[in-house]
Amino acid sequence: MGDDHKHDHEHPDHSQLGEMQARVRALESILTEKGYVDRSTLDLIVDTYETKVGPRNGARIVARSWTDPEFKARLLSDATAAANSLGFPNPVGAHLIAVENTPQTHNLVVCTLCSCYPWEVLGLPPVWYKSAPYRSRAVIEPRAVLAEFGVELPENTRIRVWDSTAETRFLVLPMRPPGTEGWSEQRLADLVTRDSMIGAGLVRGP
Repeated sequence: MGDDHKHDHEHPDHSQLGEMQARVRALESILTEKGYVDRSTLDLIVDTYETKVGPRNGARIVARSWTDPEFKARLLSDATAAANSLGFPNPVGAHLIAVENTPQTHNLVVCTLCSCYPWEVLGLPPVWYKSAPYRSRAVIEPRAVLAEFGVELPENTRIRVWDSTAETRFLVLPMRPPGTEGWSEQRLADLVTRDSMIGAGLVRGP
């Protein structure tokens, strides 16, 4: 089957990834040197979203869906309501949509705006996710991009690319790896990565 996408973009240069990272670091240094941003406060915010809020929240959602068929059905029907039913301290924002990976279909999320990334579920967006190379190539040649992430899919697996907007934010529900039968929800959650919830990675088994 072919790979689905909706938009066309120019082919990027992978070197932009490194340039963007350098610009972010330079901007951070300038803001802290001028006293506009307190580095310790910034580090605390980054750590909170990177390791405490998300992607742990997302991993918990995925693990619950693997162990609770009723929750999974609610997640695929109304992801925002299902996620918030788990009682997160910071409620998940509106417009969250869950898409399920299957042997027949692999979902990959791309976003053209920083505002359309579900921070409460996935934590901080990686630098590559916001870069022009990823945003364009993921739509044009998703199979090649996935291969660069180490995700090799069967030729008959369709790749569906979801373009997020401020009104639609996506959570990929990855396939549960074999060999995890009988595992606790917490143990399953430990396997789930941010990249697997974007579709740029797979959940690896034990």
